[in-house]
Order: sequence, then structure tokens, then C-alpha cells
Amino acid sequence: MSEGMSEQTLLNVKQLRRYARALYGSQSSGDFYVRSFLETCLLDHVSHSTFVSKVKLFKKFHDVWQGINFRDERPVVDLSHVRAPVESRLEGIPLEGRQILLLTALESFSVREASDILGLSEVDGNAMLVKAWVSLGEQVPASVLLIEDDPITAEDVAGLVTQMGHTVIAVTADQAEAVALAKTAKPDLVMSDIDLGAGGSGLLAVQEILQAIDVPVIFVTGCPEMLLTGDRPEPTYLVSKPFDVDALRVTVSQALSLNTIKGSSEKARQSTSPREEALTKTG
Repeated sequence: MSEGMSEQTLLNVKQLRRYARALYGSQSSGDFYVRSFLETCLLDHVSHSTFVSKVKLFKKFHDVWQGINFRDERPVVDLSHVRAPVESRLEGIPLEGRQILLLTALESFSVREASDILGLSEVDGNAMLVKAWVSLGEQVPASVLLIEDDPITAEDVAGLVTQMGHTVIAVTADQAEAVALAKTAKPDLVMSDIDLGAGGSGLLAVQEILQAIDVPVIFVTGCPEMLLTGDRPEPTYLVSKPFDVDALRVTVSQALSLNTIKGSSEKARQSTSPREEALTKTG
């Protein structure tokens, strides 16, 4: 699909991958939706002008999936054992709310553009965005491991994370130390740069961390496009450096939200008897 693409078109498609991955919380799901979308466009002979315009491309993406029941894929699980602020926050941000947050904060669309992409009036889009930000503020404390070799960036990220109500358990610029800290402390979230200079590779550190523990990872990097090719494994959450405060806030909350639901789903599945599981599947 990349053959014959202009530089702008290729960049737009890569950014669409970033958005879809963040929206669904995994590389595989996000890339599946984008790949299927691109195949549909080829079959329908969609005009090249759609791909040149980022707004048109994202709008077409949503139009295509809306036509085949594009919906929130988060599992419906019993969250009664989770603290009330978590449940309130997760249920308070429906799919469209998370979409408009990611479109405006992560992908830098204006409220008017994001509303147009989602098929909303600007008034409705703005109201939804305000409501989503309010829900986002109901933050549940989480522990964060920060892997970053630039002291200024590390201080800025740590400050933002702390303002959000989270705890930065450690800041390291060393690949081996990052792995050791993650295995010992088992953080709720890892935030990492890719190149740690003399400290090694943040990417390799994360790959080793993920072999030991299941934890969401956000890469804050100056070259996000390098990790949006569709190859596997690649990061789910990517924020460009220098980072936008709102983009990082939304991405942190999205990563923690989806990981909390994933954990709740696994606990619910583990506590379900074989008979109940069979009834669920047949029901």
C-alpha cells in the first residue's frame, strides 16, 4: 500500500495507525482496523485526495467503520471489586468521548475538525470534549516508571505525572537498571524514550520488561513515525517529543484505563466457573 504514496500520505497513514492503536489499546487491534480500512478504500477506489488530507482520511476511517458497526470493543465486566472512582471514570468516557480526546490532544485536530471527523456538530463535539475532560480528571493513583536520559524531559514528564495524582517510583536512563526496577517494583505504567544514549536502548529495555510483566507502555520520542510501520512488535502508545501536555495526559489516562479494564476482565474470567463460562458462551 505504501508504494506510490506521497510523503504526506504516508505520514497521515502512520498517524492514523497511532490513533487507532491508542484508541483500542493494542497494536494488533489498531493495525487491524487500519489495514481493513485501507483494503476497503482500495476496493472502493477512494480518491487519492482523501489520503493527502489528514482530516479527510480520519473522517473516512470513521465513516467506513461506522457502516459496519464500529463500536467500543472494551469487555463488559463486573467492576464491583474495583474502587468506585475507577468505575465512574471508565464508564464516564464512552467511545466517542475517548475518540474526541485523542483526536484533539494526540492528533492535534481542532474541535471543529474532530467534530467533523466524528459526524458531530461543533457544539455537540465541544460539549462532549468538555464532559470527557471532566471524566478524565477522576484520576486513580498509579505507579509509574520513567525511562529517560534527558534530565529536562524527565523532570517535565515526572512533574506532569505527579500533577495527575500518580507516583513516579523511579527515573532511570540505564537500560539494565530499568529492567531490574520494573521487575522489582512492578509499576502500573512504564514511560520510556527510545534512545537512552550511553545508557542503552529504551526500546530493548521495554521489550525485556514486557517479557517479565504485563504493563502498558508509553513511548515519548522525537521520532514516533519510525515505530508506526505496522511491523510487530511495536509500541501501542506513542507521544511525540517535545510533548504536548494534553496529549501526554490523555495518553496516560487511556493506557491506564484500558489496562484496568483488561485486568478486571481477566479477574472476572478467572473467577467464572466452567459451567458459567459455558452458559456465557452459549447465551
